[in-house]
Formats: sequence, structure tokens, C-alpha cells
Amino acid sequence: MSRPIHSAPLRRGTTAACAALLFVALASGTGIAADPTPSPSATTPSATGDTGLAGLDPRITEIMRKPDYRNAQWGLLQTDPDNGRVVHSLFPEQFFIPGSTAKLISVSGPWHTLGADHRFVTPLYAVGARDGATLTGDLDLVAQGDLTMGGRTRPDGTVAYTDLDHTYANDFPGATLTPENPLAGIDLLARQVRDSGITRVDGDVIVDSRLFLPDPELVPTPTPLIINDNLIDLLTTPGDRPGANARLDWRPKVAPYQVTSAVKTVAAGKPTAVTVTATDGGTRIRLTGTIAADSAPLLRTSPIDDPAGFGRVALIEALERAGVHVTADPSGPNPVGRLPRDYTGHPRVAAYTSPPYAQYAKLILKVSHNLGANLGICLLAVTAKSDQCPAGFPVLAGFLDQAGVDREQAQLMDGRGGNPADRATPQVLVQMLAYWQRTPDARLFREALPILGVDGLLAENCRSCPARGKVFAKTGAAVGGDALNDRLAVGAITIAGYLDKGGGRFDTFYAGVNGASTPGADPTEVLAITNDLAMIAAYLQESP
Repeated sequence: MSRPIHSAPLRRGTTAACAALLFVALASGTGIAADPTPSPSATTPSATGDTGLAGLDPRITEIMRKPDYRNAQWGLLQTDPDNGRVVHSLFPEQFFIPGSTAKLISVSGPWHTLGADHRFVTPLYAVGARDGATLTGDLDLVAQGDLTMGGRTRPDGTVAYTDLDHTYANDFPGATLTPENPLAGIDLLARQVRDSGITRVDGDVIVDSRLFLPDPELVPTPTPLIINDNLIDLLTTPGDRPGANARLDWRPKVAPYQVTSAVKTVAAGKPTAVTVTATDGGTRIRLTGTIAADSAPLLRTSPIDDPAGFGRVALIEALERAGVHVTADPSGPNPVGRLPRDYTGHPRVAAYTSPPYAQYAKLILKVSHNLGANLGICLLAVTAKSDQCPAGFPVLAGFLDQAGVDREQAQLMDGRGGNPADRATPQVLVQMLAYWQRTPDARLFREALPILGVDGLLAENCRSCPARGKVFAKTGAAVGGDALNDRLAVGAITIAGYLDKGGGRFDTFYAGVNGASTPGADPTEVLAITNDLAMIAAYLQESP
């Protein structure tokens, strides 16, 4: 069975089991029933115009006419970006819930503004008096909005990801970890301090997070310092026999976080159900429940509520491992009141340099990384010399105007496509995709998207069909509960990207459905809809 198309999760009580898909309110729309050919008045005339279902691969029209979609609204647009020719078009200027296809816009802004080769340099300053190997004063880590701080960086400088990211571990089974050390960047900074000749700090370690203010309207909320996506990973493995305690491993191990487990192993085939609770500001984590003897290791996460405080302790511990003693109490607060106005005249004793932004964009797009997408809005604000994340939206708007993208055909309140107000037309997403085809980064951007049957959130779809490896596309979803009918309300399932038509031609496309529903309340029933969208993309690629 194929993996669903994921988007950003919002945890909502009874629908938590389906939260790997984005939860937003349903949008109203014109229903498409047995014959979804649009009427002339259904949309305003445009350059893309409606072609209806005429000329579509019959396999696509068969999908659209399924009884499951009798109350739903379909949208479709396929163009040849070399000459602007419209191949297929259905409601191209109607607003649809975008889900994570909105990331095509929100990632494009930072990519263009910062540059594909931009690297985040996170410095560590010695603020105080130096006497030989002793610093009387503080070490100040100045956070720069680095998404991973080395926690996913491979030896070759690329950023590691898995097809189902650990940020979705609480929402969907099968999430896995990358093997890289989430404290790699912090450890590197500590070693550089030791290499600078400092072995003792009579003072404190402070994380300077003044780059921008966390905005609670962006969920998940970006912070200037991010370590391990601001999560504690909790990996439970069955014990040797039913009745035995389950095994637990967790990372990153940083005081004062303490993790305990009362999870028991049960017989093969029995339910696996693990609950995570956190107290004392998230620093006391306990796992309870059961795991079947034949279960694969089960990953869960717990949030880091104070990323700056966590980073401070992590750095103090890393310094001790590197041979640098810090006299300050690691369990104390992050003393931001001691920070200088700026760092003019203070020596930089260490710095961590990130991989290029294009690698971070690839991570965001491949796994639908919600924190990274929201972070992009805050980083755009910083380029406008603001510490207020909403100031990033005018920067994004300016880029879209420059790129020839009609931004009035998009409504965004975040970067991930998760706000209930977010909307986008098929046309605006296709315009965004077509823009990249005209740039030197065309191939880099295209290959940063999930590839059908190969990787990212399309890895398990269409693995043996002719279109495998020939569709490069971002996916999106908006799914909530329908308590009235004891089923799931599928606000949207969407997909947009490029079709490799051969000979160096890559058509831009969008396909999406709003207002569908599942037969029952089982979250796995959404799989049929997500697979339908993946197959529509495949049939578009295969069609002459």
C-alpha cells in the first residue's frame, strides 16, 4: 500500500491518528459529479482557460468520476513552459486548499533571496578578558536560523533525510531517524573553542536568540536556534519476550532532560500503543503502553520547549567533553541580560558553517518539513532587517512580483500551507514552477522535489509504473474529521511539479481535489485518494 501524501500536522483530539495529514477546515466549492466538465460561467476567462476533460487520458477521467468524488471539486493544469501552451486545464483560477504545495512558494522566496549557495555561519564569541587559557567572562553563541546545526549533515556536506521524517513520528507509523549526530554542530563549536586555547571559562555560556522573535502564529514555531528540529527522539524496541520491558533509546541526551519508560512487550500481533507524557517544562519525559514482540522499532518525539536554554546546556556539556571547563551551573537559566549590544571588539573563537541553502530546501520539499518552511518566512524578515517574522511576507510578495507570479492568486498566512486561510490557484503554482525553469537553478530545484516511486513523500507510489522517476512533485493534504457521518473530511489532496516528457521538456502541472471524503473513519482510507492523485500525475506524464 502506498504512503499517503503528507503535509503539516495540527493535533486535534479524535483526529490525531490522521494528523500526519494537515488538518484544516474544508473549503466550499463547486461539486463535480458524474460529468465534471465545467460550465462556461464556472471560472473567469484567462490565458490558461478551461479545456475541461476533453483530451485527457481516460484513466484520469475514470478516477475523477469515481463515486467517492461526487461532491468534490477537481482542479487541473498542465502547461508546456517552453512556449506557454496549455495542455490541460480545469478551473485554473479557482482557489483550492493547497496543503503543502504552498511550500513551492514559501521555499522559493528564501531560495531566491538568500541564494542556493547561501550558508548560515553561527559564531561563538568570547566576551570578557582572556588570561592564557582562562576566559573570565562569557561565551556567546549567536543563533543565525540554521535549520539543522549539523544534525543532518553527511560527510560529503549534503543533508540527510528519510522518506518519512521524524517530525511526523507522533502522527504516522514508520517514521525513521537519520544516523547523523544531532549535536554535531554543537560538538564542533566546542572543539574549536578548545583549539583556540581556552580550557576554562569563569563565567557563563549564553545563547543569543535576538535574530528574530518566535511568532506563535507560525506552527510549528521557528526559533533562531534549532537543534534536532527542537525535538527529543524516543525509540522503543520490543524486549526479548512478551512481558519483558521494552528497550528505550533517546536523543539528543542533554541535561536536565530525563526519560523513563514503562512500556511492556506483548505477544506478536497484539496492539502497539505508546503514550508520551512530559512535565517540568518538557524536561521529564515518560513513555507508557505496549509494543508487540514482532513490531519494528517505534519512534516517538517530545518537544523541546526552550530551544535556547536547551542549546545552552548542550554547549556547556559539549565544552566539558572537549576539555573546556565552564564554572556556570548548566541547569541555570540562559542569562540573556548579560548579552552585549553587539560583538564589535569581541573575538570570535568558533563558528559553525552550514551546508548551502539548496540542501535545506531539498530537505523541506522532500519530507514536507513544516518547521523549515515556516523558518523561511522569518529568514526573509531578517533580510528586511526586521526581527518580526510577519515582515517576511512583503519580501516574499516582492519576489513573486519580480518572478512574474500573480500573487493575488495565492493566500498565505504561513510557510507550510497549514493555516485555515491558505489558498492557491492551480495557475499560481504552475507559474511558480515555470519561473524556475527559466533560471540556472532549474534542475537543482526540480530534483529537490519528491520523485515519483523514488524518494521523499512519493517514494512508495507508482514504484513499478512507466512514470516512475519521471514525475518531480510537491504534495499536499488537508484532512479532518467528520463526526456527523463518522468518516474523514478530505479538504484537499494536491500535487504539483514537473512531468519529464522526454527530450529535455518538463511540463509544469497541478492536480488537486477539494471536498472529498472517505467511506469511514479509518485514516488509512485516505491512502486511496492520495494514490489517485499520484496516479493522475503518472498518467499525465505517460500521455503523449
